[in-house]
Amino acid sequence: MADQDKTEQGMPRLEQQLCFAVYQVGHAFNRAYRPILAELGLTYPQYLVMLVLWEQDGFTVKELGEKLMLDSGTLTPLLKRLDAAGIIRRERDARDERQVRILLTEKGERMRERGRCVQDAIGQALGTTAPDAGRLRDQLDLVRDALLAASRDV
Repeated sequence: MADQDKTEQGMPRLEQQLCFAVYQVGHAFNRAYRPILAELGLTYPQYLVMLVLWEQDGFTVKELGEKLMLDSGTLTPLLKRLDAAGIIRRERDARDERQVRILLTEKGERMRERGRCVQDAIGQALGTTAPDAGRLRDQLDLVRDALLAASRDV
């Protein structure tokens, strides 16, 4: 029985699983980003934070966590490391001291220009056009939204 191919019993193969394909792609992206981001002194999760802050800084920790879909247990240590590196600063909100706002430092602002090259490098690694990558991202957004909606229904 151990030698028998269990797919004959109706069990789908690992490589047929969409979730496994997405998992593998996530790992491949991390591998591709690692050397590029090392030049900036950032990890991939830190880069995601910086992307948000380069668009608009001043988010609260809670808002940033919601935008990145990260819980505070994951986000707080990440922010502490960025703060220690002098890239961001964490500041209590003047109107509500329970809230902590995340702001770019001058160093963080200067990194913005160098950060622009990251997407170009990843685009070259993918070997695809920007419109094709955009269509794929849109499809992945639909998958994410469907899964989130299904998990709320449970």
